[in-house]
Amino acid sequence: MSKALTVNSYFEDQVKSIALDNAEGVSTVGVMQIGEYEFGTSQKEYMTVVSGSLTVKLPGESDWQTFTKNQTFIVEANQSFGVKVAEVTAYHCRYE
Repeated sequence: MSKALTVNSYFEDQVKSIALDNAEGVSTVGVMQIGEYEFGTSQKEYMTVVSGSLTVKLPGESDWQTFTKNQTFIVEANQSFGVKVAEVTAYHCRYE
């Protein structure tokens, strides 16, 4: 029997995700509204843009980078990263 899906909500409902655990491991699929956000990690994260784009300031970087559909960025555990969202964007995040 599969586990119930967990819905997560952040930044006053501006970011929502659904967590899943399957043969590929633990991941979330979510949507971000237009805005700027700061996220922290507790595990290594592989974040892939599904639709839209994310402009990201990765840990230790001084420049912002934009990731579009099917592009992935990686953030190590116990780091924080900034995200700017110019259009409503869907993402998939896999945890290790």
